[in-house]
Amino acid sequence: MKILAVNAGSSSMKFQLFLMPEERLLVSSNFERIGSNESIYSIIINDRKITKETPINNHKDAVYIFLKELIDNKIILNLDEIKAVGHRIVHGADKYNKPVIINDLVIADIRKYISLAPLHNPAGIIGVEEIISSLPHTINIAVFDTSFHQTMEPESFIYPIPYEWYTNYGVRRYGFHGISHEYITNRLSEIIGSKSFKVIICHLGNGSSITAVKDGKSVETSMGFTPLAGIPMGTRCGDIDSSIIEYMMKEKNVDINNIMTDLNKKSGLIGISGISNDARDIEDAILRGEPRAILTYNIFGRKIASYIASYNCLLDGTDAIVFTGGLGANSQMIRANVIQMISALGVKIDESKNNVRGIEQKISDSTSTIDCYVIPTNEELLIVRETYDLIK
Repeated sequence: MKILAVNAGSSSMKFQLFLMPEERLLVSSNFERIGSNESIYSIIINDRKITKETPINNHKDAVYIFLKELIDNKIILNLDEIKAVGHRIVHGADKYNKPVIINDLVIADIRKYISLAPLHNPAGIIGVEEIISSLPHTINIAVFDTSFHQTMEPESFIYPIPYEWYTNYGVRRYGFHGISHEYITNRLSEIIGSKSFKVIICHLGNGSSITAVKDGKSVETSMGFTPLAGIPMGTRCGDIDSSIIEYMMKEKNVDINNIMTDLNKKSGLIGISGISNDARDIEDAILRGEPRAILTYNIFGRKIASYIASYNCLLDGTDAIVFTGGLGANSQMIRANVIQMISALGVKIDESKNNVRGIEQKISDSTSTIDCYVIPTNEELLIVRETYDLIK
């Protein structure tokens, strides 16, 4: 059975087609800079990567181009070979705690939650509707990024604000990157041969979040009502004093939209460094000795370390720390920096084992009180697994 995973970001779209239940990847494709003059996409077939620059005006175009590539490259002979499609949907609020078959009601709910995820849910809807139009005989499944965190207790998701904000308006901690955190939880269970463990997962990338997991369930996570909360990210600020917003509106004489744009798109790594939101550029600047680049990584590392220490107390000790995401899985420098900052917990790194990029590996040394791992995430594989399990 061929199952397609669709992962729609605000300006990107990823596709992976699997043969199930063998979990054999047939093709993967990544569309970037959708809607810009520099749009580009790549497609990988049999370890051969083809990259093309072409106008991609919207996510609908991306779906059309990808499906055409499947036929042109004879990955499939006709679109009906795709029996099901799993869609990553960023926000399902607290209504959806597991994958569901997409129908009109589900689409209406995803639209209703656009105000909670204005950059991502619209892209998800476009992907869903275009797939339904192009593959009318195919089952579509929604896999929600917020689902994994629905196991949190009220003590973790209720904010210390007027309680009516929660009951009347749904203001609470939802958490994100749930698909990634669930994949890592399942993979770590396979590695250690047990489902009973406590782990702190550091998903670090342009978007970053940290989650405390106990016995397979999320108990606390750093992102909140929106993906803006938590640690600093590529362009997002993370946790700040909320009074800064009113202060800067008055100082700059601008409206709330201007400030929120600054906090979402001009803060975090790029805001502090003034260089880039790409960690590779910042690491190059660190090697050149540029002070703001060094400051950026020290702030980033300190915030991560603070969350790890806090979650270690919350879990009453942890068995493992996992680094994942584009930065977590690939940056030797940031992993070493973070682990050095939590050395008081007895965590010790093996420098030779830490010298890896995107490879699954245990990186702590034999005397470390907590095992540390690099485990690359695979959201698309989890989406396909969840889709297959639901329809089989």
